[in-house]
Amino acid sequence: MIKRLYTKHRTLIKQFSRYFLTALLGYIVDFGSLILLTEVFNVHYLVAASIGFTLGLVATYILSTKFVFGKSKLQSKSVEFTFFAVVGLVGLALLNILMWLFTDLIGINYIISKIIATVFVYIWNFFARRSLYHNEP
Repeated sequence: MIKRLYTKHRTLIKQFSRYFLTALLGYIVDFGSLILLTEVFNVHYLVAASIGFTLGLVATYILSTKFVFGKSKLQSKSVEFTFFAVVGLVGLALLNILMWLFTDLIGINYIISKIIATVFVYIWNFFARRSLYHNEP
């Protein structure tokens, strides 16, 4: 029992760590797009955050399916991506609500708001996306 519990937690920690690196790369795409679109092209920060989030979602999906999670529970890649994206869209809604709350209501700079909101979205995304895959070692 202890060995099985250790193995289960070891798998979770390994996936969480790999997902962190994968999400970090996706976040670089996401955050870089936000800054570029907002600062260079004067796109509203929430629109730029949505575009960046979408680009980061695609990068994260590709890396997650190759390096983080096991075999998908879903039958096709298109269905798998659809559910992966739905999780991302919930995360995007959460991100925008939190950024709006922190930036417009509280008055925190949008970059700091993005960093704070990303912590919450990261945790949501990991556990929701993990549920789409077989995670046994």
